[in-house]
Amino acid sequence: MENLKVTVFQAYVFWENIEKNLKNLTLRLSMGVREKTDLIVLPEMFNSGFSMNAAALAEEMDGKTMQWMEKMARLYDCVVTGSLIIKDGDKYYNRLIWMDKNGEYKHYDKRHLFGLGDEDKNYDQGKDKLIVELKGWKIRLAICYDLRFPVWLRNVDQEYDILLLVASWPDKRSSHWRALIPARAIENQCFVIGVNRVGHDGNQIYHSGHSMCIDPYGKTVYYKPEDEDLYTFSINYEELILNRRQFPFLKDADQFKILS
Repeated sequence: MENLKVTVFQAYVFWENIEKNLKNLTLRLSMGVREKTDLIVLPEMFNSGFSMNAAALAEEMDGKTMQWMEKMARLYDCVVTGSLIIKDGDKYYNRLIWMDKNGEYKHYDKRHLFGLGDEDKNYDQGKDKLIVELKGWKIRLAICYDLRFPVWLRNVDQEYDILLLVASWPDKRSSHWRALIPARAIENQCFVIGVNRVGHDGNQIYHSGHSMCIDPYGKTVYYKPEDEDLYTFSINYEELILNRRQFPFLKDADQFKILS
């Protein structure tokens, strides 16, 4: 199995300004992506900020942000992923898009809506998990608040190798973020990649980044607190296999099924 090269963009997000965000992201990627990569990861609601103004900011699945993601995926010859506000029928979703370089895509709708911020009052809940494949790696997709719910993310039967989480996680609870990502990596014997935003949003909530990649042993592959950061790193499949051979903990895990 080949190593996977991942580019994470811990971005500043302009509040409720889709046009400005897409222009800024285009510029920053053109300046910062200097080597071939397999995957570019953007934060939660990367084109608007974590806004509850769903009706005003939502796009259809053929909207400008989807078109932009397809353009970037083709330009950089890689997968581009991140979440945005999508109107699907008469419902609104915080939807994570997995955009391939050939224009094909898959999506995951956020399962756990952040009640403390009224996300549950403004968006509809996703029901289904999504595992995608890239260069033979199996990748479980998740969004921000999902991180707090280990049962939802449990790596049953070693069904995934990477847990990929995009977020708009506030600084005042960054200690939770820094604790839970290593916990998810260790308990699920996988790599966890968490990509957060930086800066203040329109509600004056500050985000301090702390994007990271943690390996199955709980060791840090990448970590960046504060400030924008566009960084590319590689993860090693043999390291994952070695961990699971040395410590076959997952085979002893409880078997269960989430019913709703």
